[in-house]
Amino acid sequence: MNVPMTNAIDTIENTTARTPAQDPFALPEPIAALRRQVREFIRTEVFPAEPVLASGTPEARALLRDLQGKAKANGLWALAHPEELGGRDLSLTEYVHIGEAEGESEFGPAVLGSEHLLDALMLHRHAPEGIRERYLPGLVGGEVMPCYGMSEPGRSGSDPSLMTTRAEPCEGGWSIRGRKWFSRAAHADFITVMCRTEPLGVPNGQAFTMFLVPTGTEGFTIVRELSVLGTTGDHCEMTFDNVRVPDEYRIGERGKGFPVAGERLDLGRTLRAVQWLGQSMRAFDLMGHRLHARSAFGEPLAAKQLMQQHIFDSYTDIQSARAQVLRAAAAVDSGRRAYVEVAAAKVLASRALCQVLDRAVQVFGAEGLIDDTPISRMYRRARATRIYDGPDELHAHTVAKRLLKPFATGPDAVVEVF
Repeated sequence: MNVPMTNAIDTIENTTARTPAQDPFALPEPIAALRRQVREFIRTEVFPAEPVLASGTPEARALLRDLQGKAKANGLWALAHPEELGGRDLSLTEYVHIGEAEGESEFGPAVLGSEHLLDALMLHRHAPEGIRERYLPGLVGGEVMPCYGMSEPGRSGSDPSLMTTRAEPCEGGWSIRGRKWFSRAAHADFITVMCRTEPLGVPNGQAFTMFLVPTGTEGFTIVRELSVLGTTGDHCEMTFDNVRVPDEYRIGERGKGFPVAGERLDLGRTLRAVQWLGQSMRAFDLMGHRLHARSAFGEPLAAKQLMQQHIFDSYTDIQSARAQVLRAAAAVDSGRRAYVEVAAAKVLASRALCQVLDRAVQVFGAEGLIDDTPISRMYRRARATRIYDGPDELHAHTVAKRLLKPFATGPDAVVEVF
C-alpha cells in the first residue's frame, strides 16, 4: 500500500513555515530536515521490505544488512548515539522527533542503528574496558547483536524479589544458574542477564548484579522461540546451567544491578514510547487515506460522523501522548531519575497506539484483519506494549502513590504537580 511522504499530523501543523521564535512548538530546521530525510528513507526503503523482514528467514537478515548499508551511506546511521560512539549527539528531546519517523516501521530502529542504543550506552558507562573494546565497536556498527535477560517464566516480572536466577562466585569468576524468557536471543551474540548475587533479605537495590554472557558459552541453551500473539520477533526462553563467566564480564558493581537497570529503563521506556508514537501516526495516515478512498451508501466514509469521531479521537490520543513523551524526554535529558514522567509517557503512548490501531481495524473492515495491509500485524504487536517494561496497572499504581504522597502532609500543604 502506497503511503505519501508527508505525515498527516505534521502537515496539519505546518501549513506555513514557522520558526521556534514564532512558535515554541516549531522544530529547528536542522531537526526538521533530518526528520524529513529519515521519514523518506523509512517509507521508500523500509516499508516495501517489511514482508520479507518479518519472515525471520536468512533472506530477511541479508536484506536487513543491505538496508543498514544504505542507511550508513545516507548518513542516517546511529543518529541517537553519543558523538563519541559515532552518533549525532542529539539530545533525547531532539531525537523524539527523529525516533517517531524511525518508529513508523517496526524495523526502522534496526535498519537505522538505534535499536541497540540501550546496550551500547550500558556498556559504554558501566562495563570494564576490556568488554567495551571487545563488543562496543561491533554493537554500534550493527555487526554484534545483543539481548537482555530480566523476566523469568512462571514469575511476576513486576516483582523483582521473585527472581531466582543466581550467580555465585566460583574459581575464576561466576557460575550462573536459572531461566529467563522474553529475550530476543535467537540471533544474539551476547545476553546481559540480571542475577541474584546476595542472600535473601538483602534489599533489592543491593542484591542483584548484571553479567554479560556470550551466547556461545557452555551451559547457555535456548529452550524454545516464543510466538507473541502469532507474531515472531526472536523472543526466546533460555536456561543457564552452570554458565561460567569471568569477573570482568560483570556489568557495574556487585549488588548494583538495579541502579544500572533503572537508568536503562528510564531511557528504554521513553524510546519505546517514541517508536509507538511513530506507529500511531502511521495508523492515523492509513486510516485517513482509507476514509477518503472507500465509499459506502452513496458517500465517502470520510463523510460519516462516526468515522470522523475516529479521526478526532485518534488525533487527540496521539497529541496527548506526544506531549507527555516530550516531557519525559526533557526530564531524562536533565539527568535525574524521571519515573513519574516516563511511566506516564509509556502508558499514554501504549494506550494511544492500541486505540488508534483498533479504530484503524474498524475503518479497514475485513482488510484490517488480514495481512494485505500493515494494520493486522501492527495491531497484534501493539497489544504487548501494555505489558512490556512493566504493565500499565503497575505504572498507574506507582505513579498515583507518588503523586498522592505530598498531599498527606495536610490540607494546607502547597503541592506542585504540574
